[in-house]
Amino acid sequence: MKKGSTEAYSDQISQAVNFIQGAYTGQPKIGVILGTGLGQLIDHVDVEKTISYADIPYFPISTVETHTGELIFGKLSGVDLIIMKGRFHYYEGYNMKEVTFPVRVMKKLGIGKLIVSNAAGGLKPDFKVGDVMIINDHIDLFPENPLRGKNLDDFGVRFPDMSEPYCLAWIEEALKIAKDKGINAHQGVYAGVQGPNLETRAEYKYLRTIGADAVGMSTVPEVIVARQMDMPVFAISAITDLCSPGNIKKISIQEVIAAAAIAEPKMTAIVKELVHKL
Repeated sequence: MKKGSTEAYSDQISQAVNFIQGAYTGQPKIGVILGTGLGQLIDHVDVEKTISYADIPYFPISTVETHTGELIFGKLSGVDLIIMKGRFHYYEGYNMKEVTFPVRVMKKLGIGKLIVSNAAGGLKPDFKVGDVMIINDHIDLFPENPLRGKNLDDFGVRFPDMSEPYCLAWIEEALKIAKDKGINAHQGVYAGVQGPNLETRAEYKYLRTIGADAVGMSTVPEVIVARQMDMPVFAISAITDLCSPGNIKKISIQEVIAAAAIAEPKMTAIVKELVHKL
Protein backbone atom coordinates (compact mmCIF):
# COMPACT_ATOMS: atom_id res chain seq x y z
CA MET A 1 0.00 0.00 0.00
CA LYS A 2 1.33 3.42 -0.91
CA LYS A 3 1.88 5.89 1.88
CA GLY A 4 0.55 9.42 1.66
CA SER A 5 -1.83 11.98 3.09
CA THR A 6 -5.15 11.32 4.80
CA GLU A 7 -6.86 12.21 1.52
CA ALA A 8 -4.75 9.66 -0.35
CA TYR A 9 -5.58 7.01 2.26
CA SER A 10 -9.31 7.71 1.90
CA ASP A 11 -8.93 7.49 -1.88
CA GLN A 12 -7.18 4.13 -1.54
CA ILE A 13 -10.10 2.85 0.55
CA SER A 14 -12.53 4.08 -2.12
CA GLN A 15 -10.59 2.38 -4.91
CA ALA A 16 -10.56 -0.91 -3.02
CA VAL A 17 -14.30 -0.62 -2.35
CA ASN A 18 -15.06 0.19 -5.99
CA PHE A 19 -13.06 -2.82 -7.19
CA ILE A 20 -14.85 -5.18 -4.80
CA GLN A 21 -18.28 -3.78 -5.69
CA GLY A 22 -17.45 -4.36 -9.34
CA ALA A 23 -16.80 -8.02 -8.58
CA TYR A 24 -19.58 -8.64 -6.06
CA THR A 25 -22.96 -6.92 -5.85
CA GLY A 26 -24.29 -8.43 -2.62
CA GLN A 27 -25.00 -6.45 0.56
CA PRO A 28 -22.98 -7.93 3.44
CA LYS A 29 -24.19 -7.17 6.96
CA ILE A 30 -21.45 -8.64 9.16
CA GLY A 31 -17.68 -8.76 8.79
CA VAL A 32 -15.66 -11.68 10.18
CA ILE A 33 -11.89 -11.77 10.67
CA LEU A 34 -10.47 -15.29 11.03
CA GLY A 35 -7.33 -15.87 13.08
CA THR A 36 -4.50 -18.40 12.93
CA GLY A 37 -5.75 -21.89 12.16
CA LEU A 38 -9.38 -20.83 12.49
CA GLY A 39 -10.73 -21.26 8.97
CA GLN A 40 -13.28 -24.03 9.63
CA LEU A 41 -16.12 -21.52 9.72
CA ILE A 42 -15.81 -21.29 5.91
CA ASP A 43 -17.09 -24.87 5.65
CA HIS A 44 -20.46 -23.68 6.98
CA VAL A 45 -20.74 -20.71 4.61
CA ASP A 46 -22.65 -20.72 1.32
CA VAL A 47 -19.82 -19.06 -0.60
CA GLU A 48 -20.88 -16.70 -3.38
CA LYS A 49 -17.59 -15.01 -4.27
CA THR A 50 -13.91 -15.27 -3.35
CA ILE A 51 -11.46 -12.46 -4.08
CA SER A 52 -7.73 -12.72 -3.51
CA TYR A 53 -6.20 -9.89 -1.49
CA ALA A 54 -3.57 -9.63 -4.21
CA ASP A 55 -6.23 -8.51 -6.71
CA ILE A 56 -7.68 -5.71 -4.56
CA PRO A 57 -6.12 -2.27 -5.05
CA TYR A 58 -3.99 -1.17 -2.06
CA PHE A 59 -4.93 -4.25 -0.02
CA PRO A 60 -2.03 -5.64 2.05
CA ILE A 61 -0.84 -9.19 1.40
CA SER A 62 -0.80 -11.87 4.11
CA THR A 63 2.75 -13.07 4.78
CA VAL A 64 1.92 -15.55 7.55
CA GLU A 65 1.79 -19.17 6.35
CA THR A 66 -1.54 -19.92 8.06
CA HIS A 67 -3.33 -16.88 6.58
CA THR A 68 -4.63 -17.65 3.09
CA GLY A 69 -5.30 -14.08 2.01
CA GLU A 70 -8.83 -14.17 0.62
CA LEU A 71 -11.96 -12.09 1.01
CA ILE A 72 -14.93 -14.45 1.01
CA PHE A 73 -18.53 -13.39 0.46
CA GLY A 74 -21.49 -15.60 1.26
CA LYS A 75 -24.23 -16.54 3.68
CA LEU A 76 -23.98 -18.06 7.13
CA SER A 77 -27.23 -18.93 8.91
CA GLY A 78 -28.95 -16.95 6.15
CA VAL A 79 -26.97 -13.78 6.88
CA ASP A 80 -24.74 -12.06 4.29
CA LEU A 81 -21.12 -11.92 5.44
CA ILE A 82 -17.68 -10.77 4.40
CA ILE A 83 -15.03 -13.08 5.80
CA MET A 84 -11.35 -12.22 5.91
CA LYS A 85 -9.51 -15.53 5.59
CA GLY A 86 -6.23 -14.16 6.82
CA ARG A 87 -5.50 -10.90 8.62
CA PHE A 88 -2.53 -8.55 8.85
CA HIS A 89 -0.22 -8.03 11.78
CA TYR A 90 1.99 -5.19 12.91
CA TYR A 91 4.92 -7.63 13.17
CA GLU A 92 4.73 -8.29 9.42
CA GLY A 93 6.06 -4.77 8.89
CA TYR A 94 2.75 -3.09 8.13
CA ASN A 95 1.84 0.14 9.87
CA MET A 96 -1.44 0.28 11.76
CA LYS A 97 -3.32 2.06 8.99
CA GLU A 98 -2.38 -0.83 6.70
CA VAL A 99 -3.30 -3.44 9.33
CA THR A 100 -6.77 -1.90 9.72
CA PHE A 101 -7.31 -0.94 6.07
CA PRO A 102 -9.65 -3.93 5.45
CA VAL A 103 -11.91 -2.92 8.36
CA ARG A 104 -12.39 0.51 6.79
CA VAL A 105 -13.11 -1.16 3.45
CA MET A 106 -15.66 -3.55 4.97
CA LYS A 107 -17.44 -0.64 6.63
CA LYS A 108 -17.72 1.13 3.27
CA LEU A 109 -19.08 -2.09 1.78
CA GLY A 110 -21.96 -1.92 4.24
CA ILE A 111 -21.17 -4.08 7.26
CA GLY A 112 -22.59 -2.87 10.56
CA LYS A 113 -21.11 -5.49 12.90
CA LEU A 114 -17.70 -7.12 13.29
CA ILE A 115 -16.72 -10.57 14.61
CA VAL A 116 -13.05 -11.29 15.29
CA SER A 117 -11.24 -14.50 16.18
CA ASN A 118 -7.64 -15.12 17.15
CA ALA A 119 -5.21 -17.62 18.61
CA ALA A 120 -3.89 -16.56 22.01
CA GLY A 121 -1.72 -17.67 24.88
CA GLY A 122 -3.63 -18.42 28.08
CA LEU A 123 -2.42 -16.51 31.14
CA LYS A 124 -5.18 -17.59 33.48
CA PRO A 125 -4.14 -20.65 35.53
CA ASP A 126 -7.34 -22.63 34.90
CA PHE A 127 -7.11 -22.38 31.10
CA LYS A 128 -6.41 -25.53 29.08
CA VAL A 129 -5.08 -25.86 25.55
CA GLY A 130 -8.04 -25.86 23.16
CA ASP A 131 -10.27 -23.75 25.42
CA VAL A 132 -12.08 -20.71 24.08
CA MET A 133 -12.21 -17.28 25.70
CA ILE A 134 -14.80 -14.67 24.82
CA ILE A 135 -13.07 -11.31 25.03
CA ASN A 136 -14.79 -8.77 27.28
CA ASP A 137 -12.02 -6.14 27.33
CA HIS A 138 -8.48 -5.57 26.13
CA ILE A 139 -5.15 -3.98 27.01
CA ASP A 140 -3.41 -2.21 24.13
CA LEU A 141 0.37 -2.70 24.31
CA PHE A 142 1.11 -1.98 20.66
CA PRO A 143 3.64 0.81 19.99
CA GLU A 144 1.38 2.46 17.39
CA ASN A 145 -2.32 3.38 17.36
CA PRO A 146 -4.31 3.02 14.11
CA LEU A 147 -6.00 6.39 14.79
CA ARG A 148 -2.70 8.26 15.04
CA GLY A 149 -2.38 11.18 12.63
CA LYS A 150 -5.02 13.39 11.05
CA ASN A 151 -8.48 12.05 11.83
CA LEU A 152 -10.60 10.48 9.09
CA ASP A 153 -13.70 12.51 9.92
CA ASP A 154 -15.89 10.53 7.51
CA PHE A 155 -15.30 7.41 9.60
CA GLY A 156 -15.75 8.68 13.13
CA VAL A 157 -14.83 11.03 15.93
CA ARG A 158 -11.29 11.95 16.88
CA PHE A 159 -11.54 10.56 20.43
CA PRO A 160 -13.75 7.44 20.33
CA ASP A 161 -14.97 6.07 23.64
CA MET A 162 -13.59 2.63 24.52
CA SER A 163 -15.44 1.92 27.76
CA GLU A 164 -17.30 -0.93 26.00
CA PRO A 165 -15.04 -2.16 23.18
CA TYR A 166 -16.88 -5.49 23.00
CA CYS A 167 -20.67 -5.64 22.87
CA LEU A 168 -21.91 -6.78 26.29
CA ALA A 169 -25.22 -8.07 24.92
CA TRP A 170 -23.38 -10.28 22.41
CA ILE A 171 -21.05 -11.57 25.10
CA GLU A 172 -24.06 -12.57 27.20
CA GLU A 173 -25.72 -14.21 24.21
CA ALA A 174 -22.53 -16.09 23.27
CA LEU A 175 -22.14 -17.40 26.82
CA LYS A 176 -25.75 -18.68 26.69
CA ILE A 177 -25.07 -20.36 23.35
CA ALA A 178 -21.94 -22.02 24.74
CA LYS A 179 -23.81 -23.26 27.81
CA ASP A 180 -26.65 -24.66 25.68
CA LYS A 181 -24.13 -26.49 23.50
CA GLY A 182 -22.12 -27.83 26.43
CA ILE A 183 -19.07 -25.73 25.57
CA ASN A 184 -16.90 -24.52 28.42
CA ALA A 185 -16.37 -20.92 27.30
CA HIS A 186 -14.36 -18.56 29.47
CA GLN A 187 -14.47 -14.79 29.25
CA GLY A 188 -11.65 -12.40 29.97
CA VAL A 189 -9.22 -9.65 29.04
CA TYR A 190 -6.99 -9.89 25.96
CA ALA A 191 -3.60 -8.16 25.86
CA GLY A 192 -2.40 -7.14 22.40
CA VAL A 193 1.38 -7.11 21.87
CA GLN A 194 3.46 -6.43 18.77
CA GLY A 195 5.34 -9.78 18.46
CA PRO A 196 6.46 -11.75 16.55
CA ASN A 197 8.43 -13.41 19.34
CA LEU A 198 6.56 -15.08 22.15
CA GLU A 199 6.91 -13.56 25.60
CA THR A 200 9.48 -14.24 28.31
CA ARG A 201 8.44 -15.67 31.67
CA ALA A 202 8.83 -12.23 33.23
CA GLU A 203 6.63 -10.70 30.53
CA TYR A 204 3.93 -13.33 31.10
CA LYS A 205 4.03 -12.48 34.81
CA TYR A 206 3.79 -8.77 33.98
CA LEU A 207 0.81 -9.29 31.67
CA ARG A 208 -1.02 -11.30 34.30
CA THR A 209 -0.23 -8.67 36.94
CA ILE A 210 -1.77 -5.87 34.85
CA GLY A 211 -4.97 -7.84 34.38
CA ALA A 212 -4.65 -9.87 31.16
CA ASP A 213 -6.17 -13.34 30.87
CA ALA A 214 -4.79 -14.05 27.39
CA VAL A 215 -2.17 -12.54 25.09
CA GLY A 216 -1.87 -12.29 21.32
CA MET A 217 -0.53 -10.22 18.45
CA SER A 218 -3.70 -9.00 16.74
CA THR A 219 -7.34 -7.96 17.24
CA VAL A 220 -6.85 -4.75 19.24
CA PRO A 221 -6.07 -2.50 16.22
CA GLU A 222 -9.08 -3.78 14.26
CA VAL A 223 -11.35 -3.33 17.27
CA ILE A 224 -10.19 0.25 17.88
CA VAL A 225 -10.98 1.17 14.28
CA ALA A 226 -14.33 -0.66 14.34
CA ARG A 227 -15.37 1.14 17.50
CA GLN A 228 -14.34 4.50 16.06
CA MET A 229 -16.77 3.70 13.23
CA ASP A 230 -19.42 2.80 15.84
CA MET A 231 -19.51 -0.88 14.89
CA PRO A 232 -20.42 -3.35 17.66
CA VAL A 233 -17.73 -6.02 18.05
CA PHE A 234 -17.65 -9.62 19.25
CA ALA A 235 -14.27 -11.32 19.67
CA ILE A 236 -13.19 -14.79 20.71
CA SER A 237 -9.81 -16.42 21.33
CA ALA A 238 -8.63 -19.99 20.88
CA ILE A 239 -6.23 -20.77 23.73
CA THR A 240 -3.34 -22.42 21.91
CA ASP A 241 -0.64 -22.44 24.59
CA LEU A 242 -0.41 -21.99 28.34
CA CYS A 243 1.52 -19.07 29.80
CA SER A 244 0.78 -19.39 33.51
CA PRO A 245 3.46 -20.37 36.08
CA GLY A 246 4.30 -24.05 35.91
CA ASN A 247 2.69 -24.44 32.46
CA ILE A 248 5.12 -22.51 30.27
CA LYS A 249 7.03 -24.56 27.69
CA LYS A 250 8.56 -24.06 24.27
CA ILE A 251 5.99 -24.09 21.48
CA SER A 252 6.13 -24.15 17.68
CA ILE A 253 3.70 -22.71 15.13
CA GLN A 254 2.71 -26.29 14.25
CA GLU A 255 1.65 -26.85 17.87
CA VAL A 256 -0.30 -23.59 17.83
CA ILE A 257 -2.18 -24.72 14.72
CA ALA A 258 -2.89 -28.12 16.28
CA ALA A 259 -4.25 -26.47 19.42
CA ALA A 260 -6.36 -24.09 17.35
CA ALA A 261 -7.88 -27.13 15.64
CA ILE A 262 -9.11 -28.35 19.03
CA ALA A 263 -10.79 -25.03 19.77
CA GLU A 264 -12.04 -24.45 16.24
CA PRO A 265 -15.26 -26.53 16.37
CA LYS A 266 -16.27 -24.78 19.60
CA MET A 267 -15.63 -21.34 18.16
CA THR A 268 -17.44 -22.22 14.95
CA ALA A 269 -20.51 -23.46 16.83
CA ILE A 270 -20.69 -20.28 18.92
CA VAL A 271 -20.13 -17.88 16.01
CA LYS A 272 -22.56 -19.70 13.69
CA GLU A 273 -25.37 -19.51 16.24
CA LEU A 274 -24.48 -15.95 17.24
CA VAL A 275 -24.72 -14.79 13.60
CA HIS A 276 -28.14 -16.39 13.37
CA LYS A 277 -29.32 -14.55 16.50
CA LEU A 278 -27.79 -11.23 15.44
